[in-house]
Amino acid sequence: MNTMDNLEKQLICPICLEMFTKPVVILPCQHNLCRKCANDVFQASNPYLPTRGGSVTSGGRFRCPSCRHEVVLDRHGVYGLQRNLLVENIIDMFKQESSSSSKPAPERKEETPMCDVHEDEKINIYCVTHGVPTCSMCKVFGAHKDCEVAPITSIYQTKKTELSDGIAMMVGNNDRMQGIISQLEEACRAIEENGRRQKTLVCEKFDQLYSVLEEKKRQMSQKVTAEQEEKLNYIRGLTRQYGDHLEESCKVVEKGIQTMEEPEMALFLENTKPLLKKIAEASSVAHLDKVERGYEKMDHYNCDFKKEGKALRSIDFIQDEDDEDEEDEDGEADAEEGEGAQTVLGGSVVTSASDQPSVPQQTNSSSSTAKSAAST
Repeated sequence: MNTMDNLEKQLICPICLEMFTKPVVILPCQHNLCRKCANDVFQASNPYLPTRGGSVTSGGRFRCPSCRHEVVLDRHGVYGLQRNLLVENIIDMFKQESSSSSKPAPERKEETPMCDVHEDEKINIYCVTHGVPTCSMCKVFGAHKDCEVAPITSIYQTKKTELSDGIAMMVGNNDRMQGIISQLEEACRAIEENGRRQKTLVCEKFDQLYSVLEEKKRQMSQKVTAEQEEKLNYIRGLTRQYGDHLEESCKVVEKGIQTMEEPEMALFLENTKPLLKKIAEASSVAHLDKVERGYEKMDHYNCDFKKEGKALRSIDFIQDEDDEDEEDEDGEADAEEGEGAQTVLGGSVVTSASDQPSVPQQTNSSSSTAKSAAST
């Protein structure tokens, strides 16, 4: 009998607490449920899925009531689970064995508890006043003679029904709670995915802003470099001109020294006339340009980005109240946005590069040129 009792415990459904009814379905975790109970758990865990004829007609998920393993169903729902024919056959054999044996009844009668006060009396009534089972002698002569009593069988059925309803209610509450947990877990996954997507968008907008700043830096540096090269080329050319003139003057000086050593007066006078002419020409630098004061300075390419830096430090997401205040201006703003865009999530807006503060243009550069001073 002990073996049969242990077998019966293994054949009890964890939902309805009754012996499995056909067909029995086997879950991926190898636990078993009545198909009807599995369908009830599934519907409680997925309250928003469409149903047809009381059964779910699309895929979903629920957790095994025995081990909390997550069971994922396809479009066939619970009817897509595999039947456990072995358990069904064992149930049939158990029922046949139970119906063919008549011995368990007297054995169970022997297990009826006896009264602690009247040892020969069975506990067969229920004291409603104190809420305890007792015997007839206690009601007639004992401690419960003034109490309200009822047949123990009726109280048994009432309490069993009450307990069964309480268990069913708790199972339903647990299923609904599991459904809420599943929805919260799904919300966590959605939040993580949305957060990753929005961070990617923010990084893209900042990358666009970086590219605008890099392009402006390149353009402004190129302007400074262009004037730098122009001035350097001019000064280097002028240096070569002065160098050539200096070399010619040195030759004239050398020629003059040689002429001074000439002892013949006639020959000396003959060579002096063209030499004096060359000395006069070499002494004049009127044909050479002169660099005006401050030509080498480049400080007219000065920049002040305080205003733009303050605007960059104030970059943030657009708040909901700002959106409401700007609703009336949306028509005009759309025409001016151009390639700008806004991405909204949870009341925050990521602005595109066109909405970012503009980088200031460099100050106007002037390429000064050297003025020639002609003096003879």
